[in-house]
Amino acid sequence: MTSADSACDRFRISPLIKVTLLSFYIALLSPLPFLAQATDAPISPAVLMVLAVLGALFLGAGLGERVQTNDEGIALVSPLPWRGWTLAWADIKALKPRSTGQNGTVYYFITEAADRAYLLPMRVVGFARLVRTVEAKTGIDTQDVTPLAQPWMYLFLLIMTFFLLLMDAWTIWTATHLG
Repeated sequence: MTSADSACDRFRISPLIKVTLLSFYIALLSPLPFLAQATDAPISPAVLMVLAVLGALFLGAGLGERVQTNDEGIALVSPLPWRGWTLAWADIKALKPRSTGQNGTVYYFITEAADRAYLLPMRVVGFARLVRTVEAKTGIDTQDVTPLAQPWMYLFLLIMTFFLLLMDAWTIWTATHLG
């Protein structure tokens, strides 16, 4: 996959998903350094802060992944060096569904050398177009392939995260003013 490919499509992770997951991460971890200080926890608030920032960087990098397709194949391009893959269309033999623990379904590309399966990225903008491209290039029937989560689910999580952030603000204020 080179950037010089003329028929290259790029599919990025949905901004709604990015904002929701980063906000949820912040909501979960932001009170911890303040609570550690207020309770004289054995771990330093500074260490918690550094670890939270490091985790946010990794999460942000993971959310920076994108899928690229062209006439030769499909690739998951990641800023994280240990992630990412490239598959030629001719090597893809099937899309295999797998149930998730939350009663959803994910799909894996199965190749001729069935020693490894590759997860079909499902949280991208233009998922329906990506699936149509996979069907056109591989001949695999993708009629039953649907996104793992609908946008309204992420919107609901974002709204709940907002309320959690309000609770975090109260927790931080309490920890710094009453502790």
